[in-house]
Amino acid sequence: MSKMKKKKRHLGRKILFGFEILVLVLLVGVLFLYTQINKRMDKLNFVQTENDQEVQINETVAGSEVLSGYTNIALFGVDKRSEDEGLYGNSDTAIIASINNDTKEVRLVSLYRDTYMRVDEDEYGNGIYNKCNSAYLRGGPVQAINMMNTNMDLDIQNYVSVDFSAMATVVDCLGGLDIPMSYEEIEHMNNHCVETSEQTGMDYTPIEKPDPAPDDQSQIIGTYHLNGVQVTAYCRIRQTASGDQGRTERQRLVLNMLADKAKSANFSTLSDIVDQVFPLIQTNFSKSELIRLGTSILTYNMGENTGFPVDYVMGADRTEPVTGLDCIIPTTLETNVKYLHEFLFSDEDYQPSETVTVRSDFIVDRTGFGESYVADERKYLLDDNSSSSDSSESSGGETSEDSYGYGTEEESSYDIQDETY
Repeated sequence: MSKMKKKKRHLGRKILFGFEILVLVLLVGVLFLYTQINKRMDKLNFVQTENDQEVQINETVAGSEVLSGYTNIALFGVDKRSEDEGLYGNSDTAIIASINNDTKEVRLVSLYRDTYMRVDEDEYGNGIYNKCNSAYLRGGPVQAINMMNTNMDLDIQNYVSVDFSAMATVVDCLGGLDIPMSYEEIEHMNNHCVETSEQTGMDYTPIEKPDPAPDDQSQIIGTYHLNGVQVTAYCRIRQTASGDQGRTERQRLVLNMLADKAKSANFSTLSDIVDQVFPLIQTNFSKSELIRLGTSILTYNMGENTGFPVDYVMGADRTEPVTGLDCIIPTTLETNVKYLHEFLFSDEDYQPSETVTVRSDFIVDRTGFGESYVADERKYLLDDNSSSSDSSESSGGETSEDSYGYGTEEESSYDIQDETY
């Protein structure tokens, strides 16, 4: 064999050996990352669903081809104001994150916490209607998921639940957020910061308000760099004219900004978030499910977002006389659910389940707020044979919701008093 052939063979072995080393290094690196992630996963509060608390979905939703193309997750921000409130507090925030499995687009829908819906049932199977955030208080995350699934024809199986400390910690780990704010938002944020700082044990510096105050205090006056306590307080503002709707818009803005920052964060920053935040999170995802979601996170893109319901009646003077609550009455639940499925799943011909239509008719019969309160731009959602007309125009057909309970809101506790009619 010539020296040239021996040299080529020797070079080939070197290249092959070098390639094997490279593959080995990559495998060791991947194994190390997996081990680190897997080890940190133990910090999460994994919760197994109890046998008596199974996730419920409406019969017609089971096996839906459309919904099978999406992963829907419930995100809860829990308002636990003291250590003795236990696992369940009020769900201060409830957001549906819907991931299109093909396009990887993520859409967010905030459920307005004061929305009047069926949240539970009594011992006789009669529906209990109340503000939707009371579902979490009554039975924790699974009860809240069931409220979403059965009132909105969804198939949500998993949730992630955090408290104020988790939000503030994530923001600080990512270096804060730059948020455009109005004069009134600065004022209310500073006020909320006092309690938020006490709850989280974290510091902040109040934002100095311009002097004199502008004539229109709702207009954006500048962009401010906020830390964790401030961003969390910003997300809690509901004292402006936009009320709960404005609050949920702020929350979705913050989630989008955090997602963008997290996608560009280095491994060290993400490790800090895992170490500090995971102990503050509760979820019923398994380790493998979270790792699978996490490995795809860089491919996700944030899409449009909205609130639920889009059409509603609010104001204590209008809602308290008919429900006993200062709440948000969906007008109608049926048309709002149609719009929700169009928005999330591009299903323009969706027909709600009988469960949804019965509950929608019941709310209309009880409150008198029906189809005439649907916005003009969504009148196309109305069916010719729809029974959800205003009570003054309704023929008074019976529904299976023969009796119900309504809540009397105690400002400090949201205790429920069920009354049967």
